[in-house]
Amino acid sequence: MSGDRLSLLIIGGYGTFGGRLARLLGDEPRLRLLIAGRSLEKADDFVADLRAPKDGSEGLGSSNLGASLQAVRFDRDGDLAEQLTRLQPDLVVDASGPFQTFGDDPYKVVRACIGLDIDYADLADSTGFVAAIGGLDAEARARGVFALSGLSSLPALSFAALEVMAPQFARVAAVAAGIAPSSHVKIGLNVVSAIASYAGKPVPRLSDGKVSSGRGLIDAMRVTVAPPGVVPLQSREFLLVDAPDLALLPARFPELQSSFTGVGTEPQPLQRLLGLAAQLVRLKLLPSLTPFSRLIQRASHGFAIGAHRGGMFVRVSGVDAAGKSLTGGWHLIAEGDDGPFIPVTGVAALVRRLLQGIRPEPGARPATGELRLDDFEAEFRRFSITTGIRMESEGACLPLYHRVLGSAFERLPPAIAAIHTVGPAGGARVASGRARIERGRGFLAGIVARLIGFPSAGEDVPVTVRFTADGEKEIWTRDFGGKTFHSLQLEGKGRDRHLLTEVFGPFRVLVALVPEGSKLRLVVRGWRFCGVPLPLFLAPGGETFEEEREGRFHFHVEIGGRLTGLVVRYEGWLVVE
Repeated sequence: MSGDRLSLLIIGGYGTFGGRLARLLGDEPRLRLLIAGRSLEKADDFVADLRAPKDGSEGLGSSNLGASLQAVRFDRDGDLAEQLTRLQPDLVVDASGPFQTFGDDPYKVVRACIGLDIDYADLADSTGFVAAIGGLDAEARARGVFALSGLSSLPALSFAALEVMAPQFARVAAVAAGIAPSSHVKIGLNVVSAIASYAGKPVPRLSDGKVSSGRGLIDAMRVTVAPPGVVPLQSREFLLVDAPDLALLPARFPELQSSFTGVGTEPQPLQRLLGLAAQLVRLKLLPSLTPFSRLIQRASHGFAIGAHRGGMFVRVSGVDAAGKSLTGGWHLIAEGDDGPFIPVTGVAALVRRLLQGIRPEPGARPATGELRLDDFEAEFRRFSITTGIRMESEGACLPLYHRVLGSAFERLPPAIAAIHTVGPAGGARVASGRARIERGRGFLAGIVARLIGFPSAGEDVPVTVRFTADGEKEIWTRDFGGKTFHSLQLEGKGRDRHLLTEVFGPFRVLVALVPEGSKLRLVVRGWRFCGVPLPLFLAPGGETFEEEREGRFHFHVEIGGRLTGLVVRYEGWLVVE
């Protein structure tokens, strides 16, 4: 360390990822941050912005708060030994890229760091760059320094998630991982250029246990990113991208049969256009999409529509110790603008470990296994980021709501959990209580209410609900003072995965189950009429939740819409008989 501070040189320090890393570490008083790039003017402007007071508080890196900040010029094509000797960093983090285009000597920065006894880490997402850095391992060990490559979402975070799930498997057959950035994120040109470089071209991946040529941005799989107990992301297709995981997974799981890494961007129609452009490259009608990188970037910025949320998943499947099929999924959702910080959380965790005196072993290697999932999640706590794991085992006989909620079912208050413990193998439970019912007065509201069979308005109405399990479905029969209506509930499949589906006559409503303190909220995520998808903004809305109060189960249900107004509102309590 330089004096009492760890000196950290961030190459690309004012760029997309380097800038976020500086912001993430800028409040750490034990750091000296060197914000580096080819333009000293841009570095100066970034540091000035970082220091500027915001929201009435002092800026990061001010004289009274946080790291020491310094803007410096650094040219990776210049005299590296001279620049590094002059700046004297303890750790160099390369956050520039794209690493796919580093030319004939891609490791010159790494070798310069090793030669001067300087530790090195990067955010590389290039399969070749990350996988081959081990060629410098002996030299790094001899000098007593570490050089870690790929300390980003893929592969460092994805492998950390895999290591948490792996002990539950006797054999791993398939692994897939993907990133779903928010459409509102301004994706950097380097990221777009990296993806464009292999669009439509062969991407080595495992298929049926053999290395085969996938097709970049053409091969696809559909995934719903859904941490337990959180409103899922909209189901989407992920297109194949060339990530280091594809080269590193076979060494970790020798019996692996299939691998996939993908990106799922919104809006999906724009991604489909990108896939069509990749097809032109595959058919050799275009040599590459690289010349169109800036146009692709502008299009992604110009069509920033959809939910302001992003996510990531890691899925693993195989068999457990009993030989039964087992699937595990680690899911992450980031709200608002927090998602783009995820790729730099690994470096932030590494730096905080260094400040605690915890150093990686000397050597040059991919960063897989270097950090635990707990290290990443400690950084996530600063953001609106939710993660969770879903395990699905062959033959597991779990109640419907337990299957949909996954591990979040354990967070339900006892009275709510008791209502939803009817088993999937048959049988029924009955609960009774009292309710207050309010009906909408609109013409369309009346038609919908009569079509479904909702009860008439009333105060202190006796209510009985019978829950009947029928295989993987549940039939709910509600009796309000002699007026009975039915609905069918089941777990969504395909693009409706991880949602509860409730069927009222010709209507099918898709609902996310979200535990929130003493409540279980039911959030409408879609609906259909006679199987035809209808616009979400016209879906039946209103506040709907279940709640435990003084040990008793309470319900509050509102059904209405923009066209109908309020159809029905009923609230009350139930006790299981």
